[in-house]
Amino acid sequence: MRRNKKKNGLILLVVLLILGYFFVYRPVVNIKVKANIVIASAKEMKSIFAKNDIELLKTKLDDFSNKYQNLEKAAKPIYWASFIPYVSDLKNGLVAGNYLINAAKETITTIEPYADLIGFKKGEKSFSEKSAEDRLQTAVLTLDKMVQKVDPITEDINQAGKSIAKINPNRYPKKIGKLVLRENIVNFKNQFEGMTELFVNAKPLIKKLPEILGSQEEKTYLILYQNDKERRATGGFLTFYAIFKIKDGKMTIYRSDDIYSLDASIGDHPAAPPEILTYHKGVSKFYLRDSNLSPDFVQSVKLFESLYQKSGAKVQYDGIIAMDSKILVDMLTIFGDVEVSGIKFSAQMDQRCDCPQVIYTLFDLVDRPVGYLKENRKGILGDLMYKLFYNAIGFSPSKYWGTLIQTMSKNLEEKHILVYFNDLETQQSLEQLNFAGRIRDYQGDYLHINNVNFAGAKSNMFVSESIDSKTNGKEREVVIVFRNPYPASDCNLERGGLCLNAVLRNWIRFYVPQGSKLVSFDGSSKKVQSYDELGKTVFEGFLGVPTQGQATVTLKYTLPSNIDTSNYSLLVQKQAGVEEQKLKVSYKNKTLFDGMLRTDKVIK
Repeated sequence: MRRNKKKNGLILLVVLLILGYFFVYRPVVNIKVKANIVIASAKEMKSIFAKNDIELLKTKLDDFSNKYQNLEKAAKPIYWASFIPYVSDLKNGLVAGNYLINAAKETITTIEPYADLIGFKKGEKSFSEKSAEDRLQTAVLTLDKMVQKVDPITEDINQAGKSIAKINPNRYPKKIGKLVLRENIVNFKNQFEGMTELFVNAKPLIKKLPEILGSQEEKTYLILYQNDKERRATGGFLTFYAIFKIKDGKMTIYRSDDIYSLDASIGDHPAAPPEILTYHKGVSKFYLRDSNLSPDFVQSVKLFESLYQKSGAKVQYDGIIAMDSKILVDMLTIFGDVEVSGIKFSAQMDQRCDCPQVIYTLFDLVDRPVGYLKENRKGILGDLMYKLFYNAIGFSPSKYWGTLIQTMSKNLEEKHILVYFNDLETQQSLEQLNFAGRIRDYQGDYLHINNVNFAGAKSNMFVSESIDSKTNGKEREVVIVFRNPYPASDCNLERGGLCLNAVLRNWIRFYVPQGSKLVSFDGSSKKVQSYDELGKTVFEGFLGVPTQGQATVTLKYTLPSNIDTSNYSLLVQKQAGVEEQKLKVSYKNKTLFDGMLRTDKVIK
């Protein structure tokens, strides 16, 4: 009897081993082999994509798709064990990959007939032979056909996102040997969710692009240049404006002029608001050039509009595009030097200011006092932007357009470009993409530091800023140090000095969670103000930053009871127009972030 039991047990063990070999071990080994093949193919796809060859990309995507299908076939024999979470995660991951491949194929099929228009190599010669205006017109008419395919592509990406969302990183160990596992899965999920959200939010804007570029009727856009070297709440001092009209991709410059000329077209300026009377120097009237007082771009547009409607030179516009000097430098970096009105502009560094030559040259043309009337004093900026735009579309698409699109997308993300549209649907899409310069709602902790240079020359070109944010339970301390290591400029206007570096006269506002209570505010030379605005509590002060010196502001406050500090997260919104700002964030003496703040950042 005992011998039979041993015999039966041995048979059962053999059967289990055989089953385990065929239904677990062999499939897993096969999955690993096929997965390595797919990974190698994916790396090859990445290098192929950089070559901008649409036909080669299509061929390689088909090859990748076939290898991916082989991986799926290899995985199916273990799907019977989907009640095991790890197997279920594998299945969901592979399903998501399938949707993404479908989206990629649909995208390539959609853009293939028009590949040369967006920078891929295919049929480029015919497009390159067109004039700059004809190129843009062709591109706009093409967009109308391409955006019809946005819906199925978006749906595939959305379905992939739903599958990825089912994967739970917490069931995985933090590490397997030296391999960091759980954190990598969390990062992948967060990045993928961000990409999915971005694409879904961008869909309305993508579908509106042909209309924005005048495919149905002529559109009018007001371009505002913000001098970020003289920082204001939304990025910089409003120094010039231009009015562009576009119909079927054909662009014309309707007007380009100094913002002072636009201000002069207003017969009766109202009295300046309290902020200007308190912090500005020698300004008693409210001017368009000082109207971007709110850190929320839409609110500043409303202030601008309240004055603009009084102007005898006003036109009805469909949208406003505000940009700063980084756009000029980036375009000159991509396309090379440009000559306008006999003056050369370059992105090369100029030793006279330790800044790009285009920046110094514009300041020299616009701000240096001379004993004669300067024609088109700041209108030359509009002419330069116009020339750069037509240089951009005059190049071969596959040579520069991809770089240009990536650069401008980055500038939108970093708030060197802010956009406002009258059309509600388009505006909502811009706000969801965080391209509209809004002060955002956030459930956790929040910080936005807004600095305004009121009559402090162009000193933001020379001043660096370091922010140190510390949280200990409900207690918060934020320290910001301003440093200006450069000597003062010759600001004697009678001698014709070019006044770039002087004492920075800085109006500073800290936007924090509504209901926060001020403990102390050290470093302000004026009375500290505290109030609620834009759904936040604001602590406000004023300081001067000397040349070849520094200044420090230390703010201490307590967070309101509705902020959960046990699961701490902080949204830091950077100020528009700021290129580099050093940020360190710590929670209970543990450093969570230490680096440059170039975009809005959620820190957990």
